[in-house]
Amino acid sequence: MNIIESGKTLGARVEGLDLSVPLTEAQFLQLEQALGKYGVLSYPKQTLTSLQLKQFSERFGQLEVNVANMYQDVGLPEVMILSNKVENGKPVGLSDAGQDWHTDMSYSKMIAFTNVLYGLEIPHRDGEPLGNTEFCNMHAAYDDLPETLKTQLAGMSITHNFEKFWEKMRLEKGQRPPLTAAQRAAKPPVSHPIFMTHPITGKKVLYANPGYSMRINELPEAESDAILAFLFKHQLQEKYQYRHRWSVGDVLMWDNMGTLHNAVPDYRPDEHRYIKRCQVMANRYFENTAA
Repeated sequence: MNIIESGKTLGARVEGLDLSVPLTEAQFLQLEQALGKYGVLSYPKQTLTSLQLKQFSERFGQLEVNVANMYQDVGLPEVMILSNKVENGKPVGLSDAGQDWHTDMSYSKMIAFTNVLYGLEIPHRDGEPLGNTEFCNMHAAYDDLPETLKTQLAGMSITHNFEKFWEKMRLEKGQRPPLTAAQRAAKPPVSHPIFMTHPITGKKVLYANPGYSMRINELPEAESDAILAFLFKHQLQEKYQYRHRWSVGDVLMWDNMGTLHNAVPDYRPDEHRYIKRCQVMANRYFENTAA
């Protein structure tokens, strides 16, 4: 196994590792530390069954079954399909194009540790991959905050709400049905610390994101709105960004505690994208992160 740094603020490529074979303990520990350090890891030229993808992913923690559970692999509810393909007039997967910047599962009592995506169909145009995935570095974003703001916000928490993001996608993109009452009840708003100590690096990260963060609980609403607007602009600066260029056979995993991400919506409906995803909860590190 060889880990090659991207040279950017995030990202490394892992070569010489066949993910269809179970990890040794030493391999797992090396990858866990690399994920904390680099935030994003890619494993090129993999050939996996859905079960092998699930088995690799669950080595890192308990897998979530998404509340919007209409696009799952047959017999494997932990494996979700992300796709813009349509068969027999019905979508075969959940479209993640145009979601904008967010952190998966910040809306859950138990937050996410890592996402693991396996690219089976990647759209290209003029030889260039489309639907690439962008990331922002939340270790660096915290480090660069004004010290006065770090002091002011220390110990405060943010409310995160699943419905905020879902409704944005439904109303602006027309890609999703309304949440059912049962789905809303399954994901009520939760609160998490605005600054989190990362369990792998031991350093502080900014745990806020435009997709799900609603309110700084300890501040008046107007002041909360103003500070969140500042934080969202701050954390999305280009100097914190890294983009993964997809190839067929890539497995891509990232640390949700230390990054934000965004799938670039630059491909047409006839330019097909088909990716399988597992989402790993942070239960290895926390009993419960919600306030």
